[in-house]
Amino acid sequence: MKVLYTDFHAKDISTERKVFQDAGIELIEAQCRTEDDVIRASEGCSALLITYAPANEKVFSARPEIGICSRMGAGYDTIRVADATRHGVWVANSPDYGVGEVSTHALAMMLSLIRGVVRFDHDVHQGNWHYSSTGRIPRASNMTVGVLGLGRIGKRFAHLARNLFKRVIAHDPHLIDGDFPAYVERVSLDELFSQADAISIHTLLNDETKGLVDARLLRQMKPGSYLVNTSRGAVVNVPELRQVLAQDADRLAGVALDVLPEEPIKPDDPLLADRRVILSPHAAFYSVESEIELRRKAAMNIVTWARTGRPDYPVNTGTKKPPTA
Repeated sequence: MKVLYTDFHAKDISTERKVFQDAGIELIEAQCRTEDDVIRASEGCSALLITYAPANEKVFSARPEIGICSRMGAGYDTIRVADATRHGVWVANSPDYGVGEVSTHALAMMLSLIRGVVRFDHDVHQGNWHYSSTGRIPRASNMTVGVLGLGRIGKRFAHLARNLFKRVIAHDPHLIDGDFPAYVERVSLDELFSQADAISIHTLLNDETKGLVDARLLRQMKPGSYLVNTSRGAVVNVPELRQVLAQDADRLAGVALDVLPEEPIKPDDPLLADRRVILSPHAAFYSVESEIELRRKAAMNIVTWARTGRPDYPVNTGTKKPPTA
């Protein structure tokens, strides 16, 4: 059996190599960017281990021998699940590897915005030593924090935030009331953006959520509010976010983005020059331990499918069986 590692950022992929070597599975390495790249590189492969490369109707039609796609991460927006299901292909992910890392990164970004930590640091380096150099700083314990998306990470963020903020509200249309923690108040999408002083985004990227956070919602936010996104870059309509920052100067006191629709950010992006904006390089998931866990779990989805016909963390239900020896 052969697996194509379609693309990866890690300098050392010995973890994945060992998982497949121990299972007697051959690993083929590539750096695919397009469907055609994936099709060319996956000849003779039964599985795809994917970071950002696309997998869709074109790929599955051209390579009917592919039985599973395992995504290196919790999100799986580069894999068209409907196309995979139509072709009987399993889709799997690693949904629980970095819950603590992402939730604490989001909270750290939010508190850095509220407390002006990054701006203070910049001012001190520029020779400006005064507690008021960042402007007004509100008291966090008087604030309402909002959570968009109450999955594993959103719930962990809410749990961490509840002792720091006065009120925690959340919007997630896919959860029943009983799945909302007792300390989280359920609100509509519009209520979330109009009532929260600070919002943290924790939703998957799909057709429903792409561009969801647009100018209409942003302009509902209170003057001087804060926005944090550690989920998927395209959940926020970034061009409209830039417009709001430029045209409605008092609306957002701070924005923190770990993810963007196009990464890395372009050198001339106005976000880089805006003192209200904090950026990190899609790093919220990362700790030494979480990276190892992620890579092992993504690879083990394929190994488990090869042994049992079903991955550890299925996103859909496929019908394709692993190749026989």
